[in-house]
Amino acid sequence: MSDTLKQLADVLDQRRHADPDSSYVASLHHKGLNKILEKVGEEATEAIIAAKDATNGGADERQALVAETADLWFHSLVMLSHLGIDSQAVLDELAGRFGISGLDEKAARDTQ
Repeated sequence: MSDTLKQLADVLDQRRHADPDSSYVASLHHKGLNKILEKVGEEATEAIIAAKDATNGGADERQALVAETADLWFHSLVMLSHLGIDSQAVLDELAGRFGISGLDEKAARDTQ
């Protein structure tokens, strides 16, 4: 796991049970899974819009896409944390896909 991802996972774990009035992460956990999923959806939509803007945009639009993607990843990590799923499991899943055609991998999932 990258140092940044490990640090973020540690912070998310620490703040999960913190005072919701003093921690954004704790407030999300306190509001429950539906609120967290709402945030993931909002951030996904914002990332899509930023990607469209970055298509013909310059450095500012590309940086906005990076920022929106960071927000999406962050909220996705909060979601995993809320469900008790270690982010390493996602990295392991991605690592397991190396050397497998994306089309073959998708076809295998569709038959399950």
